Parts: sequence; C-alpha cells; structure tokens
Amino acid sequence: MSDHKHHSPEDSDFDDIQADESEEWVSKTELKRQSALMQKRGEELILLSPAHLQTIPMDEQLEEAVMQARAMNRKKEGYRRQIQYIGKLLRQRDVTPINEAMDKLTHQHQETNAAFHAMEKAREDIIEQGDDAIQPLLESYPEMDRQKLRQLHRQVKKEREKNAPPKAYRELFQYLKAHMEPE
Repeated sequence: MSDHKHHSPEDSDFDDIQADESEEWVSKTELKRQSALMQKRGEELILLSPAHLQTIPMDEQLEEAVMQARAMNRKKEGYRRQIQYIGKLLRQRDVTPINEAMDKLTHQHQETNAAFHAMEKAREDIIEQGDDAIQPLLESYPEMDRQKLRQLHRQVKKEREKNAPPKAYRELFQYLKAHMEPE
C-alpha cells in the first residue's frame, strides 16, 4: 500500500490553493511602478523643511531613515540606496496618513499662492482703476480704510509719473496683505 495521499476537492490543502488563486495577481511592472512611487514619496519627505517634517506622522524607524538621508551627500551612491530603503519602509507601511499630511501641506501652499495672487491683482486693479476697484474691495473687506486706499493710489500714480522708487507701491501691497491675508 502506498503512503501517498490523493487530494480530493474536500481536502483542506486544496482549499488553500483555491484561495491563493483567487488573490489579485500584480504584475512585476506594477510592483516596480509602486516601488518608484514610494521612493519618490520618500524623496519628497527628505526635501521637506524640518518644521513641515514634524507634521508628518512617521514611526521611529522611518523617521530615522529620513534623517539619515537628509545628512547624506545627494551626489553619492549611499544617498540613492537610502532612498531605496525609505521606499521599502514606506511599502511595508500604511502610507495613507503620510499621503494625507503631504497633501495638506501641498494644499496649504497652493492656498497661500492663491491669496498672494489675489493681493497682487487687487493692487494692480486699484492702481489702474482707482475708486472703481476700491469699492468692491471695501465690500469684501469692510475693515479696510477707503481714505488710506485712495491716498496710496494717488501716491503710486505720482511715483510712476516721476519714475521714483516704488515706495507707495510696496506700501499698498503691505496694506492689502495685512487685511486680506488668510488667518
């Protein structure tokens, strides 16, 4: 008699094989793409300022790897290997909190840029249109002083006529910044 077992569909080993086949198969190319994305995310972490880096939720091992990479010379082979190591650490973790924190930083930066452009546009509108631009601005920001805006408008016009240094131009921007900047 033989010691070999014949597997039947009722055997538990067969159930394991079926479970393995039902898992989603991922191609080697896809794995490489994911690896490259994690390395890129790791490099973004390294390039963050220390203050921004503190806002990113990282465990001790990942934080240590990032700090080591920050101390390395970027032109050396060790830096490239450290990036790969950080990518590996990120692949082994749930990166959702890290991605959310990075997205929040990016969004914050975009918001700041948008506010800056709005202030520049308001300054140019006041210079070009005068009272026609001041009125809508006062409706949006009632704490601004109409007299101060008109005064700065006149000073900028005089500066431009005389080709003088743009002192009032800068002052107008600072005034707008003080009142329009998001908290």
